[in-house]
Amino acid sequence: MEFTTALFYVFSAIMLVAAIQVISARSPVHAALFLVLAFFNAAGIWMLLKAEFLAIVLVLVYVGAVMVLFLFVVMMLDINLDKLREGFWSHFPLAAAVGVIVILEMIAILLRGFLRPDNHVPAAADKIGNTKYLGLEIFHKYQYAFEVAAAILLLAIVAAVALTLRRRKDSKYFDPAAAVKVKSTDRVRIVKMKAESDRVDNNETATAATVKQEG
Repeated sequence: MEFTTALFYVFSAIMLVAAIQVISARSPVHAALFLVLAFFNAAGIWMLLKAEFLAIVLVLVYVGAVMVLFLFVVMMLDINLDKLREGFWSHFPLAAAVGVIVILEMIAILLRGFLRPDNHVPAAADKIGNTKYLGLEIFHKYQYAFEVAAAILLLAIVAAVALTLRRRKDSKYFDPAAAVKVKSTDRVRIVKMKAESDRVDNNETATAATVKQEG
């Protein structure tokens, strides 16, 4: 057995154990940590398959961002575990059926790959690397599809912000649309006033006259 094959089995075994612990752990924090372990082992398998881009994305996006946010939310919220476990066995048959279907599909794909391996790796990928070749394919051959996917993700972000936005009574709020429509004449009003120097001179003259009369 080759060393890479042994590593594949080791990573796969650890990932399966971690995945089982994700759904069986009583603490949500422990389940999230086991999910991080599963992600790291999946990234190791991607590296063995020479898909370094997918491995890096899996670690940076899911482990570095999604799971950190998930852990933050879980640790900040007061989650009642008893309510979460209510109705577990009532949903178990449907969940088991879906899991069996997913396992059968994965077995079919893996058996096809082991029985009839397709080594149709482009020659350009061997010379320039998978990551650079993937970038060239995305931004040349699938440029419009990539732009459509980016627009959909942007729409999802805006929709998520709009759905979670709540107005607070103790915070000041202004309408950005109304702020853009404001003109300079609406904000500044110029008033012509008489110069203060004439008034000061008149006051000084009146004071001098009063002193002279008193004297």
